[in-house]
Amino acid sequence: MPRFPNNEKAEECFIKQRWPDGVCCPYCGSLNVQTGCKHNTMRFRCREKACGRKRFSVRTGTVMECSKIGYQDWIIAMFLVMTSLKGVSSMKLHRDLDINQRSAWFLAHRLRLALSERVGPFSGPVEADETYMGGKRQNMLNSKRKELEGTGRGAVGKTAVVGAKDRETNQVAATVIQSTDADTLQGFVKEHAEAEATVYTDDATAYESLPFDHETVKHSLQEYVKGDMHTNGIESLWSMLKRAHKGTFHKLSPKHPDRYMQEFAGRHNVRDRDTIQQTGSLRCGMEGKRLTHKALINGNGLKSGARTAAVA
Repeated sequence: MPRFPNNEKAEECFIKQRWPDGVCCPYCGSLNVQTGCKHNTMRFRCREKACGRKRFSVRTGTVMECSKIGYQDWIIAMFLVMTSLKGVSSMKLHRDLDINQRSAWFLAHRLRLALSERVGPFSGPVEADETYMGGKRQNMLNSKRKELEGTGRGAVGKTAVVGAKDRETNQVAATVIQSTDADTLQGFVKEHAEAEATVYTDDATAYESLPFDHETVKHSLQEYVKGDMHTNGIESLWSMLKRAHKGTFHKLSPKHPDRYMQEFAGRHNVRDRDTIQQTGSLRCGMEGKRLTHKALINGNGLKSGARTAAVA
């Protein structure tokens, strides 16, 4: 709070980080920019006639575009998201920032989008594994349990996630998948591991015939570590994600699981940096991305899990 006591100081920070060599027009890239414009929100204006002399702010062309939330609140939210290993619920953001819960929920999803970056392919060794996200059947409503009767146990009704971790760089990549068949899991590994990489997986049949130097640990026989062979690194990401599900969010919407997954993967990939560097990397991830409220709430064929308001 002493570092960013008001919106003006926070805005200056965003401007210096985004344009360290001088304000640049986000539309045409010109440095011929008028600053200090007398406008409520647009402090800058491009002087180039070909650009249409558009007005803009440091929000333009980022996930903050068209947001009415103050710069100070954005920075506080960024700090909370990057320093909370198990995430921050929209209810906590709503209370800490003194904004309504729906605005906090929308803000959190835009920060998750900013954290989503493609990493890889990894040179290895690479650990690959899949897991399932969802509540325990014993905790479900009777109506939901009846829907799942006769459909089997374990992963039925849950969301599948696959991930890979590079031991050399400690970077991870993960995504939500619709199926855990061989084509899907092997396709993910091929996309995120270099051809010469050594790949470690468990003994799931879907990983058989991987075209890599491939070693397995036999989880089905309670074998979890055999020399260098294990998948404990990527499983630690699943552990953090599931602790967040139970302890922070309590309920994750089936409609938005991949954005939560990208949040945890993105935060993991900068965990060795200090707080200023972490928030700086999040700020850099904001550029060139846009998530409107309409796009966020539009149907995608999956249940939102909401009754009267958006969930965590």
